[in-house]
Amino acid sequence: MRIIAIVQARMGSTRLPNKVMLKVGKDLTMIEALLLRLSRSKKVDKIVLATSTDIQNQTLVNHVNQLSYDTYKGDENDVLGRYYKAALKYKADVIVRITGDCPLIDPDVIDSVIKKYESNFFDYVSNINPPTFPDGLDVEVFSFSALKTTWEEAKTLAEREHVTLFMRNSGIFKTENVTSAEDYSNERWTVDELEDYKVVKSIFEYFSPRIDFGWSEILQLRKLRPDIFLVNQHLVRNEGGGTGTGQKLWKRAKKIIPGGNMLLSKRAEMFLPDKWPAYYSKAKGCRVWDMDGNELIDMSIMGVGTNILGYGHTEVDKAVLKAVQFGNMSTLNCPEEVYLAEKLIDMHPWADMVRLARSGGEANAIAIRIARAASGKDKVAICGYHGWHDWYLAANLKDIQGLDSHLLPGLNPTGVPQDLKGTTLPFRYNHFEELLDIVNNHDIGTIKMEVQRNEPPKDNFLEKVRNLATKKGIVLIFDECTSGFRETFGGLHKKYDVEPDMAIFGKALGNGYAITAIIGRQEVMEAAQSTFISSTFWTERIGPTAALKTLEVMEREKSWEQIKNTGKNIKEGWQQLADKHEIPIIHSGLSSLPVFTIASENALVYKTLITQEMLDKGYLAANSVYVSTAHTVEKIDKYFEILDPLFALIKKCEDGYNPSSLLKGDVCHAGFRRLN
Repeated sequence: MRIIAIVQARMGSTRLPNKVMLKVGKDLTMIEALLLRLSRSKKVDKIVLATSTDIQNQTLVNHVNQLSYDTYKGDENDVLGRYYKAALKYKADVIVRITGDCPLIDPDVIDSVIKKYESNFFDYVSNINPPTFPDGLDVEVFSFSALKTTWEEAKTLAEREHVTLFMRNSGIFKTENVTSAEDYSNERWTVDELEDYKVVKSIFEYFSPRIDFGWSEILQLRKLRPDIFLVNQHLVRNEGGGTGTGQKLWKRAKKIIPGGNMLLSKRAEMFLPDKWPAYYSKAKGCRVWDMDGNELIDMSIMGVGTNILGYGHTEVDKAVLKAVQFGNMSTLNCPEEVYLAEKLIDMHPWADMVRLARSGGEANAIAIRIARAASGKDKVAICGYHGWHDWYLAANLKDIQGLDSHLLPGLNPTGVPQDLKGTTLPFRYNHFEELLDIVNNHDIGTIKMEVQRNEPPKDNFLEKVRNLATKKGIVLIFDECTSGFRETFGGLHKKYDVEPDMAIFGKALGNGYAITAIIGRQEVMEAAQSTFISSTFWTERIGPTAALKTLEVMEREKSWEQIKNTGKNIKEGWQQLADKHEIPIIHSGLSSLPVFTIASENALVYKTLITQEMLDKGYLAANSVYVSTAHTVEKIDKYFEILDPLFALIKKCEDGYNPSSLLKGDVCHAGFRRLN
């Protein structure tokens, strides 16, 4: 019986790149330490390093070959196939699986698992199901026959990536587990993170020049020098085996990017902490592929509402590619900005002039600058969400809770000049008396508000605001970054027949490409010339080109009618499930941006539970949907088919079962809660 240990290792670790080549001693790499310790096994006949054909692994291959060990290079993504072909090449009867992140692997532990395998003709034996040994002493032993069957039968991406996943879970193999006398599973001796490396390096340095120390000696060192082992104690055991590439990259990102990414709304904690895939490899229609190649249906925020026509719309992308081919930037101006301005004015006859930008936040800031210049007054009354700039967050200088009803509870305006205190004054939607009080007691030059977010206007609210602004000579700005093109071809204000002095569009305007627009009356917009508003990349060609083609497709297909009707159907579907299972829910949002909330003290737990279970079924979903034309009837029907038993489960929880016990991780964060 030929027993071959196959060590799985590569240079492209997501969390700690090139870790296997890091030094754990003066002239000792981590992979060399592992191989030397593994070679002390009395049961293993041969050691082979299995890596991928990726060019970056050639350094590793050369290093291992110089150490006189064999290597095998296979498919980067199909690790299972890599194992099978390596075992086939070296004529293995039995395979011992070791991963390259375990430099403290113990030969005695390896031999004990092999002996258990030999004792009763098992197909698979390990010491990880459940684990009782320290993390980093993981050993799996299985027959070539079991590996061959697994290679033939395993189909999912996870099963191809995690070699023994199918073997452990299929139920067709005879399996066994080896346990230690005591449970040491909380000990972390593997190397996934920088903190892990520091611990392992310290262990090798302590025992140097010896490398043949056993795991019992490491436990003794733990008692003598607990400080060494405290460095990585906050990390979770065996994360890599059940965690996708996106989750790993998110943890890496949070160490080098404040908050982890560039947009609070896309942070993993907003959806499913530690479990959300976080990053995508490609997107088309309403389908998204994560970094491990898993296809997911997006019944969630659809790029935060940027893609009304779905991801990767063929016509829009074709127009953009042509623009790139012809040159995106030049000393001269792109003509598309003129064509786009004309188109927006044609859609909104009350408007005379246009300024373009590339993000909603900067468009809001531009509009405020222009409005202040036009009115000659600094103070702004606001309602709704309008970005991150100083002028907006200044609302919280006077009252830290000033923006709590505007989706931003708990935002500390640190870094916003104190001199801006009292310049931005918030009022709540449909509370005209609050606005009236602000206007009567402050020298307001601008009123800035969303036309509608969670609830429609009541008691002629918009008309009252318009009349007040006209009477007082105040510039009225409608922020339509979110609401634009969702219920009308243009601004939502067209639905209510109330015209502002300025309006702002973003998100859906370019169907995923960066473009925003500020439109307004000539007497207001010309004030832009009395101040300074300018940016190099507002002159690039891609944004206006994408917007022109997006508007063309929208107008031809009447996309706003499609997504509005789809959104209404989704709302009705939620309500039908709620009625069926006797669960009280609250609806909010535009028809094309439907939201439901379960009326329960556990509402956030239920949102997390839905996200968790829907993700397992291949859906990005929670309690809201940014509807696109790519959301077909078939996809929505399937969505509700999966959602139905989840509502039944929530009903069970409302009747007394603990919902938190169903979660595999932490509860998601609420709303726009700030993350530190």
